[in-house]
Amino acid sequence: MGHLKQPIYFNDGKRFMKSFRFVLFVCFLLAPSYLLYAQISDTYRALAAKIGAEYGGRAEKRILAWRQVIDENRNAKIVDKLNAINNFFNLMDFVDDINHWGKKDYWATPVEFLATRGGDCEDFTIAKYFALRELGVPDEKLRLVYVKALKLNQHHMVLAYYHKPTSVPVILDNLDKVLKPASKRRDLLPIYSFNAENLWLSKEKGRGVLVGGSSRLSLWTDLNNRLTEFEK
Repeated sequence: MGHLKQPIYFNDGKRFMKSFRFVLFVCFLLAPSYLLYAQISDTYRALAAKIGAEYGGRAEKRILAWRQVIDENRNAKIVDKLNAINNFFNLMDFVDDINHWGKKDYWATPVEFLATRGGDCEDFTIAKYFALRELGVPDEKLRLVYVKALKLNQHHMVLAYYHKPTSVPVILDNLDKVLKPASKRRDLLPIYSFNAENLWLSKEKGRGVLVGGSSRLSLWTDLNNRLTEFEK
């Protein structure tokens, strides 16, 4: 992280403000719907109403809250974008695919994830990835990383942000919710990573070995085919 003028992960000087913002997020989700409409376009209000009609009023508020977070952070510094998106989506619940979708493995779209207020690690990571892309973070700076969570002895997925190609990436995770450089996440063993274009197999050091396009991942291709105009 020596390339950054300002650390991406939390430090003691910012801890109070980040906690305060978290409380504001929760209050925002509980606020009356009309208070959420001020800065949100008619298109997304219509989407929220449609989701609300199918999944309930709180689902409608989650869609509106998502759009509010996006709108409020369009011109923010990258550290604030990463924190805002990580904090927001980490408010959702972890639910296994088999219990949530009746399938062994299903990668939900961001709207599906928010509408149902839950998903597994892939769904957290996918939602964060598309939100940061919408906020202008270049695709080449982001990777969805399939790892082994060593403490849990199970496979897991996180999002990695590279400030520069040679930087140690910052990890956005739903297990350890504090942003940390990958060098501080010894509990994660990378297996492969991908973004919109490419697929890499991980190696002991460096960013991995390019092995082709991410279209080789059938679940990723299926997800992209299901994305709506609101999520791209």
